Amino acid sequence: MSEAATAERPIISVRNLRHSYVEGDGLKEVLHGISADFYAGEIVIIMGPSGSGKSTLLKLIGAQLTLQEGEIRVGDHDLNGASPSDLMKIRRGLGFIFQTHHLINSISVLQNVELPLAFDDTATAETAKARALDTLKTVGIDSQAYKKPSHLSGGQRQRVAIARALIRKPAIVLADEPTASLDQKSGREVVEIIRKMAKDLGVTVVLVTHDNRILDIADRIVSLVDGRLEGDGVR
Repeated sequence: MSEAATAERPIISVRNLRHSYVEGDGLKEVLHGISADFYAGEIVIIMGPSGSGKSTLLKLIGAQLTLQEGEIRVGDHDLNGASPSDLMKIRRGLGFIFQTHHLINSISVLQNVELPLAFDDTATAETAKARALDTLKTVGIDSQAYKKPSHLSGGQRQRVAIARALIRKPAIVLADEPTASLDQKSGREVVEIIRKMAKDLGVTVVLVTHDNRILDIADRIVSLVDGRLEGDGVR
């Protein structure tokens, strides 16, 4: 990591994070006291085999799971003790990209991308449409704006999902296995869009994967091994 990055205040800070799931009659701890920092504008890839806790870590950072033990700060917000309404506000300020696109097939691509603006009191129908079209153009899929998602290829649908993640101009995007269901060509196209998004828009990307084909886009790579993070910038 560069000296400039280490001098900055991290945009995401994780300290002594532990998390367990019920398994049988007991508990299985999947995260064992993790501490790590993530900085503005960088792409960090978290590697690890299936079941290693990568998605759990991402969901905790994204305020999608209840924090059991440890501390997480996202931007200026502490997740510890945050109220449900505060957690909702934090989630709405983030962008999420998943392995499955979670697009609604009964509405158009454009309408799918506009959906997050339904929670934005400053957006009108006209401005929402303009922003959605502009964001679709950013990811190179604006020509498909009025089609239904079912008429698109897997790679195109993932571009739409990225556009939806960007529509609210988040400072942080969390990506969970975004290339897992794509072939090599489509996967490459998607990660190049993610790289461009980070560098051109200054978005911080935390991406979990076990796809070795995409590691070259990362500023840092860390590994989740037996519930502990190992690698550059991990405490």
